[in-house]
Amino acid sequence: MIGLVATTASGRAAAAELAAALPATTTYDVKELATAFAQSDALVVFLATGATVRLLAPLLQDKTTDPGVVCVDEARQFAIALVGGHAGGANELALEVADLLGAEPVVTTATDAVGIPGLDTWSWPVEGDVAAVSRALLDGTPVRLAADQVWPVPPLPAGDEGDVVLAISDRLVDADAVLRPPSLVLGIGASRGVTVEELDELVTGTLDAHGLSARSVSFVATVDAKGDEDGILEMCARTGWTLVTHPAAVLAATEVPNPSQHPLDAVGTPSVAEAAALQHGSLVVEKTKSAMATLAVARIAPRGRLSIVGLGPGARDLLTPRAVEALRSSSVWVGLDQYVDQVRDLARPGTRFLETGLGKEEERAHSAVAEAAKGHAVALLGSGDAQVYAMASPALEVAGDDIDVDVVPGVTAALAAGALLGAPLGHDHASISLSDLHTPWPAIEARVHAVAEGDLVVSFYNPRSRSRDWQLPKALAILSEHRPPSTPVGVVTHASREHQEVLLTTLGEFDVTQVGMYSLVTVGSSQSTVVAGRFITPRGYRWLQ
Repeated sequence: MIGLVATTASGRAAAAELAAALPATTTYDVKELATAFAQSDALVVFLATGATVRLLAPLLQDKTTDPGVVCVDEARQFAIALVGGHAGGANELALEVADLLGAEPVVTTATDAVGIPGLDTWSWPVEGDVAAVSRALLDGTPVRLAADQVWPVPPLPAGDEGDVVLAISDRLVDADAVLRPPSLVLGIGASRGVTVEELDELVTGTLDAHGLSARSVSFVATVDAKGDEDGILEMCARTGWTLVTHPAAVLAATEVPNPSQHPLDAVGTPSVAEAAALQHGSLVVEKTKSAMATLAVARIAPRGRLSIVGLGPGARDLLTPRAVEALRSSSVWVGLDQYVDQVRDLARPGTRFLETGLGKEEERAHSAVAEAAKGHAVALLGSGDAQVYAMASPALEVAGDDIDVDVVPGVTAALAAGALLGAPLGHDHASISLSDLHTPWPAIEARVHAVAEGDLVVSFYNPRSRSRDWQLPKALAILSEHRPPSTPVGVVTHASREHQEVLLTTLGEFDVTQVGMYSLVTVGSSQSTVVAGRFITPRGYRWLQ
């Protein structure tokens, strides 16, 4: 719950705006600050920072448990992450509050300021001297990254050398700080009536004996028949581990190193602990027994992540926030060199770049998928929308089910150009690429005929270049067989970028020499018109008064 603390009329008005936009909020008077601090997960205080600091000082206990506090000034100019930037979520809340109130977010946490992800902001548990490692990363001191496996994590300026060691491991290792990935699965079998104390002792003893951290346990797996076992349920409730169950027939079909007759007679499978663990990974600890329980431990193979990111038409304000987040959370960028340059300033320290030139789409797709298959967090960059004449199709054609894929939409050229022209796509429309590098011209020509006969507005991508100068005149000639010379035609070159040009003409007067490889051509339907210099295709509805 977010507490909103206000004392002035302006503060109360701003709090009301946030209450209408944010879920689960409660508004307090400044005299109730102590109550708000105790009851809230985070606070937004509409008060001067000095006054807020003095009022909060006696209440602060521990940064890992105190609520994050955001301070908003009387004029609503700034939303300042004052306390609990990472652990309390104040940094993220400051960004959200600033967006809702039209204020400027102020985040002073050092790692955020220089683009390095704070180790305590990851969703994984972290142990050790986190401050020392963060300080080394900030100071440029070499930090050695020691990882058992490759995980899809944000980029870090760490390498293979350095006296300061950051480990990513489920093992009990010697390092300055250790991030605990969710890599272990506990397979558990139990007799009816097993106690939670026995299970705790078995799990703790086994993990300690094999040098494994309980903080890397992701979940517990067992057979369906044990899904209601009180001892197992209580252990999961105490630890926060999820319980996953499997049918006995599935477990019985799994080859295990230590089958037994007893579970076969009891629940229909010769193995519960090992077989259940093996459903999720490879065994690192074979079956271990206590009086009434068995335990096996498996390690999950990390799944890499591939984000296929549409960068939009070029202007930074048309790059979506989701695309920015995907870029900043990816440790490997794959893309055409000029597209990487377009957003290189958004890359966090430690990002690795795999850049190629024009005409290397297939190579980029294979490289991105291969990097993700190794376990990395990969961003595959493309202009416009990643699905429209861009990198999503070639990448998804070769991506297997062993990686996670996220396609991040962007503003495609037809939309960027249409907005500059007016509203040419107001009714049914089509997009056709006139490049015959990958599609035979007869197929392209057939599509142009279909669009012409269907009376659709059409956006021509890749309309003309120095080596392809006849396709656009041919396509326009086909359209002219079905549309009058007065049909509106729009040409937008370098949409939203430097040297942007917008031309509005007609099918009869169109000079194709004004079109280049960075142009998009939009040809109207028979219903399209020009009103006050704006290209419009009516929606075709009769609006009710």
